[in-house]
Amino acid sequence: MDIQFNKNEDYNKLLLAELRQRLAKVSLGGGEKRIEKHHQKGKMTARERIDYLLDSKMPSIEIGAFAGEGMYEEHGGCPSAGVVVKIGYVSGKQCIVVANDATVKAGAWFPITAKKNLRAQEISIENKLPIIYLVDSAGVYLPMQDEIFPDKEHFGRIFRNNAIMSSMGITQIAAVMGSCVAGGAYLPIMADEALIVDKTGSIFLAGSYLVKAAIGETIDNETLGGATTHCEISGVTDYKAKNDKDALDTIKRTMSRIGDFDKAGFNRTTPAKPKQNPEELFGILPESRAEQYDMMEIINRLVDNSEFDEYKSGYGQSLITGYARIDGWAVGIVANQRKIVKTKKGEMQFGGVIYSDSADKATRFIANCNQKKIPLVFLQDVTGFMVGSKSEHGGIIKDGAKMVNAVSNSVVPKFTIVIGNSYGAGNYAMCGKAYDPRLIVAWPSANLAVMSGNSAAKVLLQIEKASLEKQGETITKEKEEELYKKVKARYDNQISPYYAAARIWTDAIIDPLDTRKWISMGIEAADHAPIEKPFNLGVIQV
Repeated sequence: MDIQFNKNEDYNKLLLAELRQRLAKVSLGGGEKRIEKHHQKGKMTARERIDYLLDSKMPSIEIGAFAGEGMYEEHGGCPSAGVVVKIGYVSGKQCIVVANDATVKAGAWFPITAKKNLRAQEISIENKLPIIYLVDSAGVYLPMQDEIFPDKEHFGRIFRNNAIMSSMGITQIAAVMGSCVAGGAYLPIMADEALIVDKTGSIFLAGSYLVKAAIGETIDNETLGGATTHCEISGVTDYKAKNDKDALDTIKRTMSRIGDFDKAGFNRTTPAKPKQNPEELFGILPESRAEQYDMMEIINRLVDNSEFDEYKSGYGQSLITGYARIDGWAVGIVANQRKIVKTKKGEMQFGGVIYSDSADKATRFIANCNQKKIPLVFLQDVTGFMVGSKSEHGGIIKDGAKMVNAVSNSVVPKFTIVIGNSYGAGNYAMCGKAYDPRLIVAWPSANLAVMSGNSAAKVLLQIEKASLEKQGETITKEKEEELYKKVKARYDNQISPYYAAARIWTDAIIDPLDTRKWISMGIEAADHAPIEKPFNLGVIQV
C-alpha cells in the first residue's frame, strides 16, 4: 500500500470514529439523568424496548438517528427527533418499529418528529412491511404547534396513513407504554391491535386538568384513561400488560402467528462475501472530494465474489452500469466513475460528471433492469451534468431528461448510497431523495448541495460584494478574503452529511462496511411488495 492509501485510510477512519461518537451521544436521548428517572417509574427507554423486542441474533438498521440534530437548540434540542425507528425482525418476521423517546421532552412531537414518523410509515407502505408503534408521548410540542398541526405533511397525516395502511392489509400493532394524549390517542386505536401497560400507560383526549377546566369534572388520570378503564370499561384497548416486558412479549407472540407474505420475487442465491477486502474502502476513497479515484475499486469491495458484469463498458464511461449480487440479491448498479477517462474518439471525460452518452447508457440500463425485475443500486459521487457549448449543442439537457425520466418511472425498488459528492441535477439523476429510493444513506465522506463549497462560496461572495459596494463600502483584498472564508464556512456546514441527516434528506449516515447490510435488508423489505404496474417511460425526446 502506498503512502496516499494510508493517508486516505487515516482520514476516513477518523470520520468513522466521529460518526460512532455522535451516534453514542444521540443514543442517550434526553440524557442519563432523564433515563434514570424513566427507570424509576418502572419503564424501559425507547431503545431498551426496541432491543428487547427485536430478535437479538438478527441484523437491524436504524432510520433517522440524527434527525433533528442542531435544529431546535433554543428549545433544548431534540435528539433523534424524540423517536427511535428501526427495521429488524420480531419472531423471525421483518418489520419496522417506531418508539417514542419519553426522555426527550416527554416524547413530545416537534416538526421533525412528524417528518420522521411519516418516513417510517412511508417505508412501511412502500414495502408493505408490518409496523409496530411503542407509544409514550405527551403529544404535540405546543410552542411549535403551528409548524406541526394543520398542514398536509403534519401530525394529522399519521392517522390518515394508519387508515390507508389498514386498508392495504399492512399489519399495525401498537403498545401504549406511557402517555398517549389528545390527537395522538387515535394512533394506537387505528392500529389492528392495541396493548396498554397497567399503571404507566394512559389514553385520553384530554387529561384530568383539562377535563376539570373544560367541564368541571374532578377525576384522576388512571380512572380517566388507564389500562383497567380501557380494557374493562371502554373496550378501547385489546390487551392489558403487567409491565413493559409483558407488553413486548405479547407483541412477539402476535408477530409469530402472522402468515407469510406474497413475494415480489427478486432473485436471490446463496450470499458470498467480496473477494477483495472491504476494509480497503477506507484507503481507496480520497480525503478531498475533488480528487480522482476508480469507482470500480469501490464496487469490487461491495459485491459478492467481487464479480461485476459491466454493461456497455466502452460507452458513456463517466457512468458505470452493470449487474452484480449483494448478499445474494441480484442488483443493477449505476455508479459515477470518479477517474478521468479517455473515450474511443480520443476525448477526455472528467470523473463525477455525467455526459450525454453516459445519460443515454444509464437510461437504457435502467429500462433493462425494470424489464428483468432487478432492483437498482445508485452509488453517488457526482458533481453534475457536463456544461458548455459542445454539451448544450449535443443535447445534454435532452439526454439528462431521459435519464431523470427513467429514474422517476422505474418500478423496481431503488437504493441510493451517497459516497462522496451529490451536487445539483446530478443528485436528481442519480436517484436523490426526491426520486423515491426505498432507502437512501450516506457515508461519512458525503457532501449534499446544489454545488460544491468552493463554487457556491465564489457565487455567494460576488452577490455579497455587490451588495456592500452598492452601500458605498470599499472592498479590499483582505476584506474579500475574510468574506469568502465566512461565506464558505456557512455553506460547508450545510453540505455536511449530518446537516442532511438532521433533516431526513437521507435515512442514515452509515459505516461503509455496513453498506451491504443496508442494501440486503432493503431488498428483503421490498420483496414484501409485488410490483403492480408496468414500467413506462411516457413521452421522451429520442
